[in-house]
Amino acid sequence: MFNRRSLLGTAAGSFAGLALSDLLAREGCLTGELHHPPRVKRVVQLFMAGGASHVDTFDHKPLLEQRHGQPWNPGEKVELFQSNPGACLTSPWKFRPFSESGKMLSEAVAPLGDVVDQIAFVHNMVGKTGVHSQGTLLQTTGFNFPGFPSAGAWVSYALGAETDNLPAFVVLPDHRGLASNGAKNWSTAFLPAEHQGTVIKPGNAKPIADLFPPESEFITDASDQAGLNVLSRLNSEHARQRTGDDRLAARVRSYEMAAAMQLSATDALNLDSEPKHIQQMYGLSETGAMVDDSKINEAAESDFFGRKCLLARRLLERGVRFVQIWSGNDNGFPRRNWDSHENIERDHGPLALGMSRGTAGLIQDLQQRGMLEETLILWTTEFGRMPCSQGSLGRDHNPFVFTNWLCGGGITPGVYGESDEWGYKPIDRGEGTTVYDIHATVLHLLGIDHTRLTVRNNGIDRRLTDVHGHVLTDMLS
Repeated sequence: MFNRRSLLGTAAGSFAGLALSDLLAREGCLTGELHHPPRVKRVVQLFMAGGASHVDTFDHKPLLEQRHGQPWNPGEKVELFQSNPGACLTSPWKFRPFSESGKMLSEAVAPLGDVVDQIAFVHNMVGKTGVHSQGTLLQTTGFNFPGFPSAGAWVSYALGAETDNLPAFVVLPDHRGLASNGAKNWSTAFLPAEHQGTVIKPGNAKPIADLFPPESEFITDASDQAGLNVLSRLNSEHARQRTGDDRLAARVRSYEMAAAMQLSATDALNLDSEPKHIQQMYGLSETGAMVDDSKINEAAESDFFGRKCLLARRLLERGVRFVQIWSGNDNGFPRRNWDSHENIERDHGPLALGMSRGTAGLIQDLQQRGMLEETLILWTTEFGRMPCSQGSLGRDHNPFVFTNWLCGGGITPGVYGESDEWGYKPIDRGEGTTVYDIHATVLHLLGIDHTRLTVRNNGIDRRLTDVHGHVLTDMLS
């Protein structure tokens, strides 16, 4: 049988074969043969690094207000990550109903109140670990240890790119640094290397690393072309000697993409071309990217996150399939992430308001452009936080229950799955929603059966959802 795998294995031994294998990879392994009609074409994943507190944002727990300061006793043994159970801790922000649905939201995420009637909340998410690195990998790759492709890489592999001028999968990290695991959160692992996420850092002097040559007196157009010619000959010889190795094809593709992006990315990154009212919708500062970040503050977080959301919209409308937006970096002091062990109000407040302004702007902007019905937005974090206090003002990790939400094409708004009266575990023990269910639903909306998107690696047919996962049919419109 002359199939795609044998074709790539035999054809890639020549430089012409590299172009052919690259073309097939860009088209995606499911091009022209999706498992069912898709509801969306593109995905935005919003990731809150550090563990965002559900009980301080989207999951209202009146019992914590009533029992604030009293001993917390859920009636079972409690194992925490780095502390002993403290007293019941009410949120420092008031909750109130928003929009026509009356969904209760914290004042820390009040800007999302304008779009809350378009959001489907999953309040009974459960994880496997309270460790940041493992919890983050679980939500980004479906496995809590390294060596597996991210969801964005799977989508790029399955569907390919919609454009030759921009990558299919783009990552917009926190400007202060990467989250736990770094690039493993958007790696391809055993998938073809060209499907890894391309990192763009809006607001940086060089938002895309190595896109342009360094300033130099001896680099000319002629010398640049001469260097490319030599590189082409070396690549041809390298490919001839290493049949079946896809890494050179990925490197060649990266050079081709870089050449295309020197024009297309420059245009996409030009946020100043957006009207002022659009910039304000996303929460961008009047001072531009020079907003003061010496201390964590609401204006800075609004600008940083809003800038990434606005860039995401510009990338989506230019053909990018999967955009991963990060809020928060790896652990450090002072806190610049959602890992609020010491002080929820100090850390979560600016981050939550900044996130919700940018996210609300993104939803409203996509809707007014007619793009929301073909876009899926997924909000997540590695785990939640406990209903009891750590110290007096912070909260420890809670992998036993937390919140995800989805918005966009094919989604029916509402609440799907609830946590218990404390926000400690699912109200129906053993009936929590997993990341496998979320990933299965994302793939379903893209026209993909999650059980049929597999790649054999080390003798095992691997997939994004491992051997688990059910499509959340109740929330599908």
